[in-house]
Amino acid sequence: MATIGFIGSGNIGSTLARLAVDADHDVVLSNSRGPETLRDLVARLGPRARAATPAEAAAVGDLVVVTIPIKAYRQVPTEPLQGKVVIDTLNYDPARQGHVPEIDAHPTPAHLLLQTHLTGSHVVKAFSNIFFKHLATLGRPSGAPDRSALPIAGDDATAKRAVAALIDSLGYDAYDAGPLAESRRFAPGTPAHHAYLDPAGMFAAPGRPASADDLAKLLSA
Repeated sequence: MATIGFIGSGNIGSTLARLAVDADHDVVLSNSRGPETLRDLVARLGPRARAATPAEAAAVGDLVVVTIPIKAYRQVPTEPLQGKVVIDTLNYDPARQGHVPEIDAHPTPAHLLLQTHLTGSHVVKAFSNIFFKHLATLGRPSGAPDRSALPIAGDDATAKRAVAALIDSLGYDAYDAGPLAESRRFAPGTPAHHAYLDPAGMFAAPGRPASADDLAKLLSA
């Protein structure tokens, strides 16, 4: 089992942490407000969880999940993440999170922004196209007929294998969408970004399973 570091412990981060703990991984959680603010979350997660600073979570994680507002990307520590696999869950939503000048005024698309900051890390895009409540409930055992697939994209094959193994342990298949640049195919505004939403109820409805075949069709739409 692995130690998963978390930089950001909001809805996606805390949901992933619960899934990871249930799969017998250890988790080290952090946020911008300090470890003491995570005391209740750590208590709920149990003995496999602890709180730390972002730098500490980055240093101890075998894999590190970055799940913060994208405008705060410069707060992600670079030195302790050198050579590490970093999972990028970030999406650009200016209406909710505010504008990022680097995205608006320069030719750096949102889905590549974290990798431009973490030049010494192996960034893999994952968990960015699923609502946190659906992530919590759609996991299934390997081989289940209604098991869902989650897209990943990254430039390093070894890093993608590590992320795929984590995803498998959490109850999902990993669908390799290609290099990191191809994560644009499941970015906000694409059909694949809402792969698990029931159109009749959207975010208020239970998640709808999406197989690898379903995902492939949406990614190519």
